[in-house]
Amino acid sequence: MKFIISSSVLLKNLQTLSGVLSTSNTLPILDDFLFELKDDNLFITASDLETTMTVSIPLTNSEGPGIVAIPAKIMLDTLKTFADVPVTISIDKNTQGIELSAGEGKYRMVGHKSDEFPQTPIKEDTTEITIDSSILASAFNKTVFAVGTDELRPVMSGVFCDLSSDEAVFVATDAHKLVRYKRKDIKAERSSAFILPKKPLNQLRNILSYDDVPVKIEYNETNTFFTFGNVDLSCRLIEGKYPNYEAVIPTENPNVLTISRNSLLNSIQRVAIFANQSTHQVRFKISGKELILSSEDIDFANEAKERLTCNYEGDDMEIGFNSKFLMEMLHNVDSDDVKIEMSAPNRAGIVLPVDNDNENEEILMLVMPVMLNQ
Repeated sequence: MKFIISSSVLLKNLQTLSGVLSTSNTLPILDDFLFELKDDNLFITASDLETTMTVSIPLTNSEGPGIVAIPAKIMLDTLKTFADVPVTISIDKNTQGIELSAGEGKYRMVGHKSDEFPQTPIKEDTTEITIDSSILASAFNKTVFAVGTDELRPVMSGVFCDLSSDEAVFVATDAHKLVRYKRKDIKAERSSAFILPKKPLNQLRNILSYDDVPVKIEYNETNTFFTFGNVDLSCRLIEGKYPNYEAVIPTENPNVLTISRNSLLNSIQRVAIFANQSTHQVRFKISGKELILSSEDIDFANEAKERLTCNYEGDDMEIGFNSKFLMEMLHNVDSDDVKIEMSAPNRAGIVLPVDNDNENEEILMLVMPVMLNQ
């Protein structure tokens, strides 16, 4: 088994795969990339048991089919040191010995037999839908930051995808914040719902944002498969029933604050520096056309206050929010102005874009208040 490949092409594809590798693997074989050569194509796979990702690279110069697991770290570290040069990789099938030649250098390492490498899940009884990569990247970018990390509530550690013949709804929540992202330009032949884990979503959104390509998604009861460009990714779905997120979204919100997104974001970033570092609380005091943002950290005698002009309809109000959550939300809203709808200081606030140029997109963000220390 032998092939010649550009070092930069190989490195780029291995770096794409490296996000799947885990730092705390239970099986040593999962620290490897699986290289398979067949029909002048090189297939490289990485897996952590839950997520499996394969890239295919066409070759112009290869000899003999073969398959071997190659240690990922030493291969990546070596390729990073090369300029863009042709690399010849030869594998001895009997000893699993690997020789890498580039220019005047020769480098040897030992690979592993492919037998222990996990098998890619088989596509059985799948439903198929094709979505444009830019739409899918947008859906994941705008939701994945709100995913929960509580191991006791695994259903909240992923993005809930609800596909129907009318629209697609993507939801993420950690019980403190929630994002509901709807797309009217995604329509499935039959209704279905599943929960995608956070890790493969992060992996996908990093790759999808580069190219505008159709993404074929196939899913069944246990797995989802994504195919686009030269990439195949499969991931195990999170089992369980997603919480009734609609029930926590308040419908009566008579107090509405409208303000420049950038002005609010910049002010919160400054004021948050002086907030208590465990609660990250920023106080909103709203009356008339004025919003006063303030924070304090009594332990260190730090405090900050800023005054902003705004449009406000409703009763004068004081409410506290976690500044980290609000900043994440404001970073993921595209419009120039935002609305924050509220009902009471102890009820959730709703963050909405004021003007959305895309009529197929609808986004709603919810943030729970932090109780104010009077």
